Amino acid sequence: MALLSLSSLSPLPPPSSFSSSSSLQLHSRISFSPSRIRASSSSSSSTCQVIQHTPPPSNPKVVVTRERGKNAKLIDALDKHGINCLELPLIQHTQGPDLDRLASVLRETTFDWIVITSPEAGSVFLEAWKAAGTPKVRIGVVGAGTASIFENLVESSKQLLDVAFAPSKATGKVLASELPKDGHRRCTVLYPASVKASNEIEEGLSSRGFQVVRLNTYTTVPVDHVDQIVLEKALSAPVVAVASPSAVRAWVNLISEPDSWNNSVACIGETTASAAKRLGFKNVYFPMQPGLDGWVGSILKALRAHDSF
Repeated sequence: MALLSLSSLSPLPPPSSFSSSSSLQLHSRISFSPSRIRASSSSSSSTCQVIQHTPPPSNPKVVVTRERGKNAKLIDALDKHGINCLELPLIQHTQGPDLDRLASVLRETTFDWIVITSPEAGSVFLEAWKAAGTPKVRIGVVGAGTASIFENLVESSKQLLDVAFAPSKATGKVLASELPKDGHRRCTVLYPASVKASNEIEEGLSSRGFQVVRLNTYTTVPVDHVDQIVLEKALSAPVVAVASPSAVRAWVNLISEPDSWNNSVACIGETTASAAKRLGFKNVYFPMQPGLDGWVGSILKALRAHDSF
């Protein structure tokens, strides 16, 4: 695979503005109701802190498994359908080996494209981009969910950070096959990624003549502790909702007898669904277009299959 060495890069002129016909149309921000169900909560006073453990819902329909603090939108969307959720975070994000290099690379080198393929990759990139002095960049995202990370930028920053492309289907393979290439000249890509991401994107781009710099800026690891009472409730829920292959693997590791668990896995997209099927799950649901609305639709379909909705 022909990857690009940073030492071989000479600074390029700032990327030109991209054709509006191919640019991503971002959706308006949606506000959700604040009500949600949690496995536990805490409150504090001026003199002491009291930890209050709220018992898990008696009959949860769906287990939501993203990192703590990132399940609210899904919980609220399902609440609108009257669906009772249990929050059980399965993974947490930690720093990757190349994170410290990201800001300096952004300061010192201009790329034709920055490719972002997950909300977490987008959040990590934004912090480094600000630390680098907000240089002008052109972003390609894998889908609308990833693009939403950039919605809250102030207008002055949006003039410097151009979310200019999303593929016709929200997968890394399609992104690599469709990312626009500017003529026959050298076209460079910075790909800040998870340590656990496959080589599909850089291999696909390299085969088309792109020169790719991949930086592994974060990784995912299983949570340190899972409350056994919460886990027992989760095992009985008809549907477990997962947003990454790492979450699927973490769920498998929590199940003492995976072959005896026959409930459904509702995945955010095709990549996660493929991982679930490889790990032996039979009842796997996923939308053709990843994102919150499609994910909710897949969860509803899984619940209907269980006669639980």
